[in-house]
Amino acid sequence: MSLVDWPDDDLLCRVLLTRVIEPGDEVGGRWVREFGVREVVRRLADGGAALPGASGKRWAGLVARAEAARPRRDLEAARAAGVRFVCPGDAEWPGQLDDLGDARPLGLWVRGRAGLRMWALKSVAVVGARACTEYGAHMAATLAAGLAERGWVVVSGGAYGVDGAAHRGALGAGGATVAVLACGVDRPYPRGHTQLIGRIAEQGLVIGELPPGDHPTPSRFILRNRVIAALTRGTVVVEAAHRSGSLVTARAAQRLGRHTMGVPGPATSALSAGVHDLLRGEAALVTDVADVVELVGGMGELAPDRRGPVLPRDLLEPSARQVLDALPGRGTAAPDEIARSAQTAPDDAIARLYELRALGYVERHGDGWKLTRQAVMSVRDARGPC
Repeated sequence: MSLVDWPDDDLLCRVLLTRVIEPGDEVGGRWVREFGVREVVRRLADGGAALPGASGKRWAGLVARAEAARPRRDLEAARAAGVRFVCPGDAEWPGQLDDLGDARPLGLWVRGRAGLRMWALKSVAVVGARACTEYGAHMAATLAAGLAERGWVVVSGGAYGVDGAAHRGALGAGGATVAVLACGVDRPYPRGHTQLIGRIAEQGLVIGELPPGDHPTPSRFILRNRVIAALTRGTVVVEAAHRSGSLVTARAAQRLGRHTMGVPGPATSALSAGVHDLLRGEAALVTDVADVVELVGGMGELAPDRRGPVLPRDLLEPSARQVLDALPGRGTAAPDEIARSAQTAPDDAIARLYELRALGYVERHGDGWKLTRQAVMSVRDARGPC
């Protein structure tokens, strides 16, 4: 490509740079911030002295990439696939991505009809292990469906396991979901999720930093996770081993000041070990959608109090409950003995005993009193299993 053929507007320059600079490259991001996209592209076109921070060998590689880039062709291929390119500063650009600083994406390729900026304003990431258990898949789908029903957008990475379960849960509830890919959005990956990603594009959004046709690599998966973390109000990790990539998302969310949440699993499960490490730190423990919304939602969106069922004996006046507790589990007791155990006067104890008899808790046997079968069962229910 000759120098006169190089792009001279910001959109085409950014499209070209998505072929040149890898996602999350903070050195390249600093060049864009300090010099502007047009100047960076001009310096690459000149092929002269390297920009600050690049070795001669690396600069030569970037120049070679730039020479092979065809930004107009990329835009045409994207439009043919129903994909648009959103740049920082555009009306659709999610401003929270700017929190990434020099690691901010150069732009995002977006597939789907919805507006990305508006969806990102009320979104939650649900991520976790690819090789998840049935428990992990169930929790991811249940959380995602509950979030979708409450009007939240569920964001994940489109991968097997927890990601796929989260997307399906949101779709099944008729809600909104966003898949952030580590490859070109016109080339779904993994291949086994081609149909799922197609459904997401129809009902939600598929986004990514890489230009059409580009392929994923291990490092691109890891760097993709920072976008998931920055885009959303909080990240929920459902299942994760110690070296899970979803922990990268959670730690990025923590660095960005987003809410980080974890769903606990069995203490014996290696797939929950990474989540448990998060929970020992600053992550919040969540078990249902109400817990999640209490953290990421607006003021007053509180989860209900967690408590056991209300038993009939819970409705007794404190003084009556104190007398009831003073009766022995077996046999009878005299009123004076009951009064001493309840720390009250004999007359008061007798008055409470007659109230309890009317309610079916005690019965009189001669000069003594004993618990009825109903009362014995109530005490056992209150104490719970051993």
